[in-house]
Amino acid sequence: MSLDAAGLPIAIALTVVKTLVLIVGGVITFIAYKAYRRTQQPALGYLSLGFGLITLGLVLAGMLTELFSMPLATGILLESLLVLAGFLVIARSLYVT
Repeated sequence: MSLDAAGLPIAIALTVVKTLVLIVGGVITFIAYKAYRRTQQPALGYLSLGFGLITLGLVLAGMLTELFSMPLATGILLESLLVLAGFLVIARSLYVT
């Protein structure tokens, strides 16, 4: 993907934001997983899986679009499906007893 001078700051900002999403999402997922391992509560297992799917969706779609020249619409669809799956799993975690 070629960028002109005006698009470069946006591309850098997007890269920084996606990296921060990966870091923060990874930390949240790790903390939830540690809590699950400590307590063996299924709800916390679902919660960590949900956050992991959301984080993966937000980061993976952009990477696939950039690295493998995937069409933008396909990347956005993949991202949306993973975020939806993550939210569904998180919602499930709220109803596990």
